Amino acid sequence: MNTSLVQARIDPQVKSNVESILEGNGLDVPTAIRMYFAKIIQVGGIPFSVRLTNPETREALEESERIAHDESVKGYGSFKEMLTDLNLDDDEADE
Repeated sequence: MNTSLVQARIDPQVKSNVESILEGNGLDVPTAIRMYFAKIIQVGGIPFSVRLTNPETREALEESERIAHDESVKGYGSFKEMLTDLNLDDDEADE
């Protein structure tokens, strides 16, 4: 099998911690890296979230979580259902 060498500079303490964890799972670093690469191919990208959020975005995400769990906020099963609910006739709008 034709292979290619991958090198990376890693903090020695991080490397040691990772090696200990992998060893406890019966793996070594090269095997874990091959598994990681295989997963990237399988999912078509990084297999975990890699997002940096600013304070405004974090606040908006936290608010959306609060709203999602607030039983007083009406939910809809579909966008069409919401639009139907918003299209009140004139009699209903006056109430």
